[in-house]
Amino acid sequence: MKPVILLALALAVHSGTPTQGQSLIASYHAYIGKEDLVNSNGQRLTQPWQILRQDRANYHRFGIAHPGDEWDGFFGSAQNRAIMERMMQNGRIDPAAARAVTQGGAKVRVDIYGRNGQGEALQIYVDR
Repeated sequence: MKPVILLALALAVHSGTPTQGQSLIASYHAYIGKEDLVNSNGQRLTQPWQILRQDRANYHRFGIAHPGDEWDGFFGSAQNRAIMERMMQNGRIDPAAARAVTQGGAKVRVDIYGRNGQGEALQIYVDR
């Protein structure tokens, strides 16, 4: 995926911006499937950060993986998944990319940046 907007097919979505001193901690690809759109109680999730967090919980905790889902060494812990949500809420999401995530069926690449293994910023790329 290219990190640029290209005919609305690849949408660069930045939640936070890596700053000087931050390095790439981890990166993974995922497919947002129907199971990622609901929480563990079956309630429909409406925010992109909720869905991306649920995707990682489904993958790491519940063993639900879609074709295209990749392992990551960061979001295996519930604590780091909570950090992900906070980073997303404090960031900016392109409206078209947010719709793609919340509708499901999107392929995403998530780059995790930080210092000393601590996540601080995400760059998220959505490819419909």
